[in-house]
Amino acid sequence: MMRLAVLLFTLLFAAPGLGQAYPVKPLKLIIPFPPGGSNDVIGRAIGAQLAERLGQGVVIDNRGGAGGLIGIDAAMKSPADGYTLLLISTTLPMSVALGRLPADIMNSFVPIALLGSGPSVLAVPPSLPAKSVKALIELAKAQPGQLNAASAGIGSFQHLATELFRLQAGIDFVIVQYKGGGPALADTLAGHVHMNLGSLVQILPHIRSGKLRALGVGSTRRNPALPEVPTLAEAGIPGYEANNWWGVLAPAGSAASPLPQAISSRLRTEIAAILESPEMRRRFEAEGGEAAKASIQEFSDHIAAETAKWTRVVKEAGIKAE
Repeated sequence: MMRLAVLLFTLLFAAPGLGQAYPVKPLKLIIPFPPGGSNDVIGRAIGAQLAERLGQGVVIDNRGGAGGLIGIDAAMKSPADGYTLLLISTTLPMSVALGRLPADIMNSFVPIALLGSGPSVLAVPPSLPAKSVKALIELAKAQPGQLNAASAGIGSFQHLATELFRLQAGIDFVIVQYKGGGPALADTLAGHVHMNLGSLVQILPHIRSGKLRALGVGSTRRNPALPEVPTLAEAGIPGYEANNWWGVLAPAGSAASPLPQAISSRLRTEIAAILESPEMRRRFEAEGGEAAKASIQEFSDHIAAETAKWTRVVKEAGIKAE
């Protein structure tokens, strides 16, 4: 009887799904886009720090395709044991707005942490003659439908931020859809597209190197990383605002087998410590972003507010999911 009791005790505290021993093996962080985009940049930075704090590896799993839906679906179908995490961004509420994800998608996940945010930036190759937002608008009006813009895919942050710009500027141009922010940026750098309205976190290094020219940022105030670049609102698009953000979710599981609260609490504690560290705050600021400090309720409310905002944009622009 004593031997049975000892065995049960050992199994209880060694089980990988229980908070006492968690984690006993590497974690997987699904990033639902190819390498090279802002989601990848943020996900890898957080993953490296989380691995150090947990004492276990964090494997980055880039599941690109279908505007992020493949990765989200893979995470949703994963066990609710704390060993699979999902990196999300503005793309998730945008996909809900497009009807590509169900309105109750968050019932399938447990919110872990809002990581940070960063504005969009409108950038063009140096070969484009337009050196200001006003000049770009004039060029587009003189050549309706002739200019094009890169997008990370239907329903991506880049796509809807660009649609919002097109709507508010009252101009006509072609949006070219790629399979992620990385490929979209590569073609912008190569001069195959005329503009790229994507995450500053991703594009900033190429602005600093002179490979791209920044015309305006999508925040309500100028960004410290590019103080000389006006906001798009200042540059002639009153009321324009499009900020990307990133967060971490975990599969919720079922009522019969939910994600253990001890595990979600541990993850939240560790990620909060990472975000409060001077190193991570400097990392975000150096790339034009800002580390978040939000409660779980604030994170959930933020997702709801973003869903409402981009639903309005989808309706006004008449965007249809493909």
